[in-house]
Amino acid sequence: MPVAGIEVDFAVDSTGFRTTQFNAYNGAKHGQKKEHQWVKAHLCAGVKTNIVAAVAITDSNGGDSPQFGPLEKKTAEGFTINGVSADLAYSSRNNLQLVANTHYFQLNRDEFMDHCHKRSNIEATNAAIKRKFGETLKSKNPTAQANELLAKIIAYNLTVVIHEMYKNGINPDFLHA
Repeated sequence: MPVAGIEVDFAVDSTGFRTTQFNAYNGAKHGQKKEHQWVKAHLCAGVKTNIVAAVAITDSNGGDSPQFGPLEKKTAEGFTINGVSADLAYSSRNNLQLVANTHYFQLNRDEFMDHCHKRSNIEATNAAIKRKFGETLKSKNPTAQANELLAKIIAYNLTVVIHEMYKNGINPDFLHA
């Protein structure tokens, strides 16, 4: 909320976080080595500050496209949305109707490419969370894993707010947020 006056353009994407648990099924059945299990974080982040405005956590098979609407709706509760960028994994009729006319690309190619470039900021947000707080979740059960991942995102958002306090002079009021 402290950066709501700064942030109007958003990008949506997902990223995986590895757990300390292994999937032994393939090893036992097919002689393959064990692989880490992982959970997926679907994020809607501002493209200027990279603040995470909304998050949904699913298992590793959680589809991207169904998460778009809820992420956009949750973001709209606290921010004015000028535009939302996403990759083709989010391309569905419902999602396109939420943000733009489907002919936008054909009629406004240069503007579309500028808008599309904003999507790369979500990749930077995903990388920053993993770099600062690690990409491995230590918790064992799914509820604890989701809580641990949410804690990483909250900690990341605090670093963004602190940065914006110095860069843009915002004065966050956490008592009324």
